[in-house]
Amino acid sequence: MNYPFEKAVASPEETKELAGAFANQINSGQPVVLNGELGSGKTFFVKQACNVWGITNVSSPSFAIVNNYNNTKPVYHFDFYRIKNREELFDIGFNDYLNDTEAVIFIEWGNLIPEILPKRRIEINIEILEDTKRFFRFIKYG
Repeated sequence: MNYPFEKAVASPEETKELAGAFANQINSGQPVVLNGELGSGKTFFVKQACNVWGITNVSSPSFAIVNNYNNTKPVYHFDFYRIKNREELFDIGFNDYLNDTEAVIFIEWGNLIPEILPKRRIEINIEILEDTKRFFRFIKYG
């Protein structure tokens, strides 16, 4: 996948294929930020990417702030939706998570606290077109 990259998908199956292709080329230590309105498929995308690594227990970390998964590689899955201020993230050791070079870090709703995002990251912006149709924009920073 060359960045920037854009793709429209028409179904959950096509999203699953896109997430799988993305997971197969991403490096450990890579932060991935997912932005999009409620119901756009951020958690679904993370779940499908994690399936490639043998992780099947993915759920939204909305209330926990971060979920940890592990199989063929460790994954930290953040959700900034309910974060009131960035100090909450520092209190749970956000920087320690970012410094784990063995893990992939997914951050949903990263656009809500942009000042805390690592400079080196991949951002995936998901736009709802209609029903199950989505438009994905992948941008690599740093």
